[in-house]
Amino acid sequence: MDEFIAAIQQFNSNRLPDMVGLKYQLMLENMFRFYRGTCFLFYDDLHKETGFPSSPLSWISGDLHLENFGSYKGDNRLVYFDLNDFDEAVLAPALWEVARTLTSIFIAFKSMDIDEEKAIRMAQLFMKNYACTLANGKAKHLETKTANGIVCDFLQAVRNRKYRDVLSKRTIRKKDRLAILLDDVRHKKLDKDLKKELKAHMNEWIKTSDEGPYHYSAEDVVFRIAGTGSMGVKRYAFLLKSERSEGKYLLLDMKQAVPSGLTPYLNSAQPQWNTEAERVVAIQKRMQNVSPALLSTTVFKGESYIIQEMHPEKDNFNFKFVKDRYRDMYQVIDDMAMLTASAQLRSSGRQGSAIADELIELGNSDHWQEPLLNYCMKECTVMADRYMAFQKAYSENAFPPTDLHS
Repeated sequence: MDEFIAAIQQFNSNRLPDMVGLKYQLMLENMFRFYRGTCFLFYDDLHKETGFPSSPLSWISGDLHLENFGSYKGDNRLVYFDLNDFDEAVLAPALWEVARTLTSIFIAFKSMDIDEEKAIRMAQLFMKNYACTLANGKAKHLETKTANGIVCDFLQAVRNRKYRDVLSKRTIRKKDRLAILLDDVRHKKLDKDLKKELKAHMNEWIKTSDEGPYHYSAEDVVFRIAGTGSMGVKRYAFLLKSERSEGKYLLLDMKQAVPSGLTPYLNSAQPQWNTEAERVVAIQKRMQNVSPALLSTTVFKGESYIIQEMHPEKDNFNFKFVKDRYRDMYQVIDDMAMLTASAQLRSSGRQGSAIADELIELGNSDHWQEPLLNYCMKECTVMADRYMAFQKAYSENAFPPTDLHS
């Protein structure tokens, strides 16, 4: 068990030390949060599994779990619910994506102390609709008019939200200008020189990028804490001000892209991307039905970054819905399975990924479902043991904490 503790420390060794300390602190909260923060451990286990069912190569998001689905406004300004995290995205066997998601279902139910039999039924439902969608060979998507239950609630909330309401929660008036609110627990003040450099870089990106918003300039920028899996990478929140429309602003997210944690476990050749951000954005655009507004890449001080319009965290699915809205979960799991299969169909036949016919064949076969289910149940048990060992190691000061408000 000491081996896996050392592996966690090593994996996070090249990230911002104060953020890594915070990441460890957050991973203590529950088993699901621990699972989110140790994606590489999941794939280290999977690639060693000799009995794991085979499947065609597909583009996968790489870290697909219940909380990496969410709603957002697309670049066409319509609202969608879809896969929404592609930091780990690579070309890999299609069922790797399914295994990551199914294991998250078992872990969510275990975290909520819900009977394993109920988790099994949800996992079986996911596999059934995933297979059915593949077998039909046609990618689908979810928007307000076609969604039901929790997903419909998510989409309606985004559609009805006014941008001025988002701004009012994220910004503060300082004399004659608007600034990003530093009281937000996810925001931290930047060094004066770095702030100046970032604003200049953003203004240059706006002028030179085809994806940049016309006639805007950077009004303010702060450090923004990334999610559990990415915590420790550099991330910034920008407030952009329109130069033509009085009182019009945009919030942008600029997040450092680092190599996928799946890279050491891949046997298939990957495209030669110019930057890690290009990898993330290219795969995201292939897999999503419609991409978020302003999705683009940039390079700042030799490091690549992903840029997109900022979306509130509450628009992501929360695994606690498993207990709070259990009856609604059947529809949600059904939708997530459809979206997972659709993303693979939509991106089929691109740079080494299987053509749709191969994915259709996978959907029509049943050789993989029982062994996949058994593997994911076993992996949930492994993760539970690791989580307890992590808690013990943390209590013995193996992972130095960081104050969220420091």
